[in-house]
Amino acid sequence: MKYTKPTNISSLTNIAGSNGNGSKGNLDKKVRDLKQQYDHGFEATPEYIETLPDMQNSENNSPKVDIQHVGIQNFKIPLEIATRQGGMQHVHCSVTGTVSLKAFKKGINMSRIIRTFYEYEECDLHAGTLQNVVKEYLQRLEACSARLAIAFDYPIKQKSLRSGLSGYQYYPVVFETVTTSKEEVQQFLHVDFEYSSACPCSYELSLHANLHKGVAAVPHSQRSVARLSLEYDGFLWIEEVVEMCQRALQTETQVMVKREDEQAFAEMNAAHLKFVEDAVRLLHEELNQEKRIKDFRIFASHQESLHSHDAISVLVKGVPGGFAAHIDPFAYPS
Repeated sequence: MKYTKPTNISSLTNIAGSNGNGSKGNLDKKVRDLKQQYDHGFEATPEYIETLPDMQNSENNSPKVDIQHVGIQNFKIPLEIATRQGGMQHVHCSVTGTVSLKAFKKGINMSRIIRTFYEYEECDLHAGTLQNVVKEYLQRLEACSARLAIAFDYPIKQKSLRSGLSGYQYYPVVFETVTTSKEEVQQFLHVDFEYSSACPCSYELSLHANLHKGVAAVPHSQRSVARLSLEYDGFLWIEEVVEMCQRALQTETQVMVKREDEQAFAEMNAAHLKFVEDAVRLLHEELNQEKRIKDFRIFASHQESLHSHDAISVLVKGVPGGFAAHIDPFAYPS
């Protein structure tokens, strides 16, 4: 069914009438008389769409304050990303897209962010695609700055230490792009890396008990997480970042394990004992050698098996105006 424009379109208030006390009663009667049905054949013609209210572009009657970020979060979409080996990897993504909003504007048309993203759904997921998307909806929404973040788990097949088995390790990854109306673009990559941290103090105390008391003692170790936030130029493979973490920390958690692998893992932990302070310094040394990485922040969390709390540390590259070494308990791995 096509829309037919009424001879006289007016607001609900005018439809109800404005003759004193009868106005509200007339409006209530109009609402009660509305048909409770859905017309599957109704066609939203351009003429009909012109009559729809547009609240985003209405007058701002809320407090006149600039908003730094407004948009969408956890919008889901499947995408493909190129692997370093030359193939394509299918990943399920969660998208966050925001823009700034000036004080005089009521709101934004949030669906434009999603519609813009879908225009690039056939493109590979990489920094260039994200930059195109974020610049596009920055212009469409007439904002001063925009941000796009794509979160997904990236699988890499990793070999066991001695048995020859292999399995997929999944790395939580976020691609982030930030731009301004002056087309200044910053590209960030966030990667979580899980590893085991064997406590140097506990190791020495266990040896002391072995040698001086003749009793068995087991040093404590725990699953730990390093979250790297990198600002970079050019192109940076996720695989490269994972390998930097592996070189720095050595004791990545394992996927496929037989007895010989478990023994090897115990030996590896003893060879690479580390406090949380050691972990961030080792990563700092590794990342600082990569010229494509302009700035970085390292957050490490050792989820203690001895204590009922975690041990944490934050270390940044130290670029003026770059990453700050702040502690945000809601932004880090638990």
